[in-house]
Amino acid sequence: MSNYHIKHLEEYFHVYRKSVNEPENFWEEIAEENFVWRKRWDKVFEGDFENAKFEWFKGAKLNITENCIDRHLRTRGDKTAIIFEPNSTEEKAQHITYQQLYEKVNKFSNVLKGQGIQKGDRVCIYLPMIPELAVATLACARIGAIHSVVFAGFSSNALATRINDSDCKIVLTSDGSYRGKKTIDLKGIVDEALETCPGVESVLVAKRINTDIPMKEGRDKWLQPLLDKASAECEPEVMDAEDPLFILYTSGSTGMPKGMLHTQAGYMVFTAYTFKNVFQYRENDVYWCTADIGWITGHSYIVYGPLANGATTVMFEGVPNYPDWGRFWEIIEKHKVNQFYTAPTAIRALAKEDSSFVEKYDLSSLKVLGSVGEPINEEAWHWYNDSIGKKKSPIADTWWQTETGGIMISPIPYSTPTKPTYASLPMPGIVPCLMDKEGNEIIENQVNGRLAFKTAWPSIARTIWGNHKRYKETYFSTYKGKYFTGDGALRDEVGYYRITGRVDDVIIVSGHNLGSAPIEDAINEHQAVAESAIVGFPHDIKGNALYGYVILKDAALERDHDILRKEINQKITDRIGPIAKLDKIQFTSGLPKTRSGKIMRRILRKVACNEADQLGDTSTLLNPEVVQEIIDNVLL
Repeated sequence: MSNYHIKHLEEYFHVYRKSVNEPENFWEEIAEENFVWRKRWDKVFEGDFENAKFEWFKGAKLNITENCIDRHLRTRGDKTAIIFEPNSTEEKAQHITYQQLYEKVNKFSNVLKGQGIQKGDRVCIYLPMIPELAVATLACARIGAIHSVVFAGFSSNALATRINDSDCKIVLTSDGSYRGKKTIDLKGIVDEALETCPGVESVLVAKRINTDIPMKEGRDKWLQPLLDKASAECEPEVMDAEDPLFILYTSGSTGMPKGMLHTQAGYMVFTAYTFKNVFQYRENDVYWCTADIGWITGHSYIVYGPLANGATTVMFEGVPNYPDWGRFWEIIEKHKVNQFYTAPTAIRALAKEDSSFVEKYDLSSLKVLGSVGEPINEEAWHWYNDSIGKKKSPIADTWWQTETGGIMISPIPYSTPTKPTYASLPMPGIVPCLMDKEGNEIIENQVNGRLAFKTAWPSIARTIWGNHKRYKETYFSTYKGKYFTGDGALRDEVGYYRITGRVDDVIIVSGHNLGSAPIEDAINEHQAVAESAIVGFPHDIKGNALYGYVILKDAALERDHDILRKEINQKITDRIGPIAKLDKIQFTSGLPKTRSGKIMRRILRKVACNEADQLGDTSTLLNPEVVQEIIDNVLL
């Protein structure tokens, strides 16, 4: 497994140098030694930034499911591929072996073919976190259909937009889903969406909550009877390296969501390689990523990356606080989880709760902790490190995007020394740089800049579905010859990177560029604060001033708010300097968040700027009701 498994810092630097100096040789060696191909490539890489066109392993033929399933059958057929942990603790976990997964995927593939689905057709998957979701994605990949998974918490309007944009022929859904104590009527949401989706020919419905639901004659069919009749043999479609694998939508700061298109070979090689190294996965480990497969994290690090490595991957249907706040830790103890990958939002919520929820469980199986989705603040990092990792499980604070397909910057556990709030060093094959506003590269360290990449990597998104012009303009027009991430970053004296937030979250106060993340870190260190978000608003003298929205811990709700405001500003002064003090601090019970847990700062900015009448669509928020509370209590 040459170049595949990095075990020491010295080895990292050696591998990294090779990956940058001889990128084609580097990726060719990895592709050759660790995957099965129907036909070898003619050329490792061809592409250019000017036209935003990239091809990896050009001319190669493969099927990604042969790499994720078939090739493991001889040596790992009886090994558990997926552990399904249901929402309710009353329901038993399912252990699906590689052999069983093979048969399930083949049956599902044959069902899709029976519905007229062919190579290149788009399939919308709107399912909860049940085994059928993972099986459906793999079944699409097996027959060459393009899956478009839509997170099963999106509204009917958001679902319809995505179905129509990619012109899906079929929707896979369920009668409903469990979320903690609640059930959600997924089929009802689909029915509503399809009123404006003329291209959808059929809907296949999995049974999950066993409720009576309307089934539209000629369009809707129950999934299970079709699976029962289907053959467990399905020859995989031979795909070109650059054939589409999936479309996944990510919201733009303006306009329509962007359907990021990922292709076969490069995506497979990069997600498998990064999974192996970032999580230091060994043969009999049990790995758990708490994301939903509706997000890129679930695609790359629940399904494709782990299965390409023959790993055991956990799928969790529920939420961290059901039946109580110890649920994550109970699952870790129960399945002896070795690698645990979750989001700072979840970590902060769990850290707020009583320590007894953690202390009653045995977490000694943990070897690596991961963080994903946003920069992790220092207080949360230390709680995660101390309370969950017991200071012995390194934290991989990973930075990447839907557009990048896989992890770009992250410590390699047991190799890279970690530093709280820093994503640290780039993965092999990744060449980051910092740019200034004028488009010049910043060479020195201990500076803030805008994060870009100088070279292409195998899992870079190939386009925005149906709109290559937008793809070029969004990612390749800001800095010539570079991919621009839209994020700001700080590079420290040794070259470690810390992501400081979206560049539109950089606020210029009295001529100083202030990133929101470090200020929020300082606020969140206050013992009374659970979470915070800051935005800028116009100021006559400073140009912009800072407005803070702060959620208090339950124990602090009765405290004097004016005293708390002074203490919070003192924390900021101590950590960053008086220039970063907040002019206004509004206490609130919640922050408007997307369903993936990201704070919608656009809404907070509008409210702070007294433009609450221009909020736009808030229907896709996880908690739209909190917006009105914020508007009602705004400090003008």
